[in-house]
Amino acid sequence: MAGVKAIVITGNGTNCEMEMAHACRLAGCGVVDIVNVWDIYAGRVEIGAYEFLNLPGGFMDGDDLGSAKAGANRFKFAPMAGSNRRLMDDILKFIEDGKLILGVCNGFQLLVKLGLIPAVGGDRTAQEVTLTSNDSGRFEDRWICMKTDPASPCVFTKGMGGITLPVRHGEGKFVPMDDHVLGVVRERHLAPLRYALPDYSAPTSSYPHNPNGSVDAIAGLCDPTGRVFGLMPHPEAYLQRTNHPRWTREPDLPEEGAGLKFFRNAVEFLK
Repeated sequence: MAGVKAIVITGNGTNCEMEMAHACRLAGCGVVDIVNVWDIYAGRVEIGAYEFLNLPGGFMDGDDLGSAKAGANRFKFAPMAGSNRRLMDDILKFIEDGKLILGVCNGFQLLVKLGLIPAVGGDRTAQEVTLTSNDSGRFEDRWICMKTDPASPCVFTKGMGGITLPVRHGEGKFVPMDDHVLGVVRERHLAPLRYALPDYSAPTSSYPHNPNGSVDAIAGLCDPTGRVFGLMPHPEAYLQRTNHPRWTREPDLPEEGAGLKFFRNAVEFLK
């Protein structure tokens, strides 16, 4: 058997597809294909042939209408070649089939604006939260600490404690539509990752530990199934110890970077 089959969608300004594909391979995926989104629209590739869908970071459509907004509209409304089917239809079927979706940074923004997460109202096409401009008013490129929620249904964060990863974004501030949505996210533990103090003791709203001013310090979000997950920090950017900025000064850093655990969890779940 070929093992878990992963697809990494690229095109229109994404730029982290190579690292994301490498993470899938290191995690044990048997097949990893980097596919331009226009090959999917043209009917040359179908996402249904895969079990693990990856949406990498970058600057989709130049962030011209807000991060991933144009991309989300394309996914929802642009017809596939030779049919009236939309890519969003295939994604919804992908989820119904029990498969996994991971969106990182720009990919997280895409999942949010499609309405796929947190989907607390049950409608996976209705946007309930957003990711908007950082409170600092500038692009943030730094390493941050996060605290995981062990009660979350999220497949990707199982068995994790505190974790350190890099962020690099201009629009990463999590904002819910209203207090009801935020309340359901809290109640159902749909925020598996929160920006935390350097000792991982507690979530924080203080800058720079919370790099964008996210409400409730939310750094990552999943749907109620735990199988659709997005986060602003980049797990694919920390796959080995030499990716860490202090690898020459911290000899006790493990050889395997903390970001690889997200992908290992996905592969183990699918197996």
